[in-house]
Amino acid sequence: MYNDNPTLSGLIKEIDESKQGEAFYKEGHEGGKKFYIESYGCQMNFSDSEIVASILAEEGFGATRDMEEADLILVNTCSIREKAEETVRKRLRLFDKVKQNKPGTLVGVLGCMAERLKAKFLEEEKLVDMVIGPDAYRDLPKLIATAEDGEKGVNVFLSREETYADISPLRLDSNGVTAFISIMRGCDNMCSFCVVPFTRGRERSRDSYSIVAEATDLFDKGYREVTLLGQNVDSYKWSNPETEESVNFAQLLEMTAKIHPDLRIRFSTSHPKDITDEVLETMANYENICKYIHLPVQSGNSRVLELMNRTYDREWYMDRVNAIYRYMPDCAISSDMIAGFCSETEEEHQETLTMMEFANYSMSYMFYYSERPGTLAHRKLEDDISLEVKKRRLNEIIRLQNQISFKHNQADIGKTFKVLIEGDSKKSADDFKGRNSQNKMMVFPKKNGLKPGDYVQVKVKDATSATLKGEIVEG
Repeated sequence: MYNDNPTLSGLIKEIDESKQGEAFYKEGHEGGKKFYIESYGCQMNFSDSEIVASILAEEGFGATRDMEEADLILVNTCSIREKAEETVRKRLRLFDKVKQNKPGTLVGVLGCMAERLKAKFLEEEKLVDMVIGPDAYRDLPKLIATAEDGEKGVNVFLSREETYADISPLRLDSNGVTAFISIMRGCDNMCSFCVVPFTRGRERSRDSYSIVAEATDLFDKGYREVTLLGQNVDSYKWSNPETEESVNFAQLLEMTAKIHPDLRIRFSTSHPKDITDEVLETMANYENICKYIHLPVQSGNSRVLELMNRTYDREWYMDRVNAIYRYMPDCAISSDMIAGFCSETEEEHQETLTMMEFANYSMSYMFYYSERPGTLAHRKLEDDISLEVKKRRLNEIIRLQNQISFKHNQADIGKTFKVLIEGDSKKSADDFKGRNSQNKMMVFPKKNGLKPGDYVQVKVKDATSATLKGEIVEG
């Protein structure tokens, strides 16, 4: 789920403020306190920010797009790479200027960076009033009160039970068409390069009934697509303590798909060691489960994968790719890749390139290895590949992926896809944008009477490596 792509999309994704919870902002809280929030990193962080917004709304806080009028400024952080943390520190320095102009404004750091640095953060960063880990958001009201009294508010306790299942998120994305649903939290996979198990704790699954209820409520409110989120969705498993009924991820997919044929289901992220034929068969059986799987490979070489503690090898991964295409020949697969991991040779790097060609990824998130403090790789392995070599290998990966993506999209020219309209194209108000089942962004001229949330048939006329361009045709 954690992605870093310096060329195609990048790790840091600041919230597009022009799209934050339009209805929520308009609703307002005249005369009340206001909060401003920014989110960085993965989809889970954006989903968490919606939980935080809901908790703050219950306390009488209204949201604002203008940090200068905020009484509370929050930044939801990512620790997957050093660049992510440095970006947050720059934002904190900016927030400090706001505090100087408006004494009494509080600044809080949420999420993975807060968890990783803990109380040390308060000692090093005098700009911060609160440090709140990803399992402590319910404690926000008390921590705010503590900070208002002049004390530092800190809670970075990692829970084995917290899923926020009973909190209805306030949707900060105002398109009213697509939404995230967190189905689990934490991670039990100890990949040697990754900080997530240390910043988000142990894996625990949310009860399936609350997930289905949230998806149903979203559909009733006009949303037409939900993305089920987890660090490793394929390991989702919830057992009803009263009936001993057990629900796995394939069964959860089917439960959500049955809500309504017009509700599209996506999910992220899958782990190659856990994705089963049952999941693939379920996807193939339901038209409204999108034919797209994000399946991070990280490396195409078995020795490097073992050093990464990914618990699968090259052959296992290739078998899973073959299975996906066997069940769903039209499925698109994307991936994550790390260039220049500890001791990686040129020959092993070449195996990553050949894996990319074999899997025929529609797109990928690509980055060079960045050692993170506290991880197994930091403790046990030597970061012995020079930055120059890392960057050169990364550029080779990016160049190849751009070629594969271009060919992948060119092959769609002349085809017609069912597309969910998400809103106006970024480049022209005369065009709509939306994605097909394969998660490819499509741009096409508007037609009278159509609106975001409608499904249309779009025939592809042209394609770049990133976008399909077409026109609406009769279904």
